[in-house]
Amino acid sequence: MHDMTAKKAALEAYTQHPNFAKYHKLFPTTAWLRREAPKHVPLFSFEYGDTGAGNDTGIAHNWAAFDAIKITPRYGLVVTPPPVEVELFGRRYNAPIGIAPMGGPSLVWPGADLTMARAAQRARVPYNLSVAGGATIEAAAEAAPDVFWLQLYRFWRDDHKFGFDLMRRAEAVDAKVLTLTLDVPVRTTRSRETYAGLAHEFRPNARMIYEMLVRPRWLWTLLRKGYPRFATMSQYAPPGSNSNQIIAYARQHMGGAFTWDEVKRYRDKWKGKMAVKGVLHPADAEKAVALGIDGIWVSNHGGRQIEALTPSIDCLPAVVSTVGKKATIILDSGIRSGQDVMRALALGANAAMAGKSFLWAVAALGDEGPAHLIDLYIDELRASLGQIGAPTVADARTATIHHPNAIDFGAAATAKRPGAKRTKR
Repeated sequence: MHDMTAKKAALEAYTQHPNFAKYHKLFPTTAWLRREAPKHVPLFSFEYGDTGAGNDTGIAHNWAAFDAIKITPRYGLVVTPPPVEVELFGRRYNAPIGIAPMGGPSLVWPGADLTMARAAQRARVPYNLSVAGGATIEAAAEAAPDVFWLQLYRFWRDDHKFGFDLMRRAEAVDAKVLTLTLDVPVRTTRSRETYAGLAHEFRPNARMIYEMLVRPRWLWTLLRKGYPRFATMSQYAPPGSNSNQIIAYARQHMGGAFTWDEVKRYRDKWKGKMAVKGVLHPADAEKAVALGIDGIWVSNHGGRQIEALTPSIDCLPAVVSTVGKKATIILDSGIRSGQDVMRALALGANAAMAGKSFLWAVAALGDEGPAHLIDLYIDELRASLGQIGAPTVADARTATIHHPNAIDFGAAATAKRPGAKRTKR
């Protein structure tokens, strides 16, 4: 059934959402969505989705790293915005942009996980559900059957009993890619989130209740859809557990980063495509590929774990040079526009994923937000590729790039990519 649906969808041309023109006038970039978002959701919801580790320095570094990358265009090659279809892990998608896994988007907007899944399915771009999200594996896969990926954290107790069962459930719903997240060995402090009252359980105080009351649309949506988090874990928790108890139970069974031996165990059991998320060093990418991993996800967790990490876009060239011919390369952390996606493609990524901007979109526009943002990213990407003279997604790699902050990991890891032209630092 899923194969028939995919084949039918593949024959249909990508079309923008009917409301794109209307929303584009109001929200022509993600910056406008971010500006609007706190007007429609409680302050604690916005702070949860918008914040990073510490004082948000890591987020600022990610954005600055993208802004520092400049591309010299070539003209006379493109006369119309080029197509942006792409093949990832052996499947066709309408664009090399997708929705990254996020823990708790339902706190920003109730039901956000499934809203994002449906938008991704409509646009035929990847949707990666987090096991810490607010929808079950089964519900998300039903909403996005052709584009559904699943992200796993390390559930280590009882010899990975829950982790392997989650993998079994992903296989049962035909998840296209299974992603193991490597970059959360410990939980760190997110100051704005903590100050907003979300350090541990969701127990609204008087201030938070007031924030909800002055956002009636959000509150009404919460009453209709509820506040599920770790929904996928609910079936493992003791019967009758509420949301906070399910969260506590899940956290008792998860923690730490996957070891390479554990990655191999999951790789041996999973029959489909597998990626590892949170890779910044090319030696780690090489290790993953040696274990049979199909995809390397270059990420610093969106600046939400620790501020001192190098921006993922600055690590990307070395990872591409090391394993780009052996694996599919995904990038996240700092994506705010189709122009940022173009920069990632030019530096060798096969696709880019965005997380935070989808939280801005769903906060600003509710259920209409994710569909608008996907269309906005695709529209911007096509325009950006056309502007630099790239007739196809692949041609972005031949651009002349000035990347002053690219990380030098040594000669073996920074060999020049075939086809790329670089200006000297």
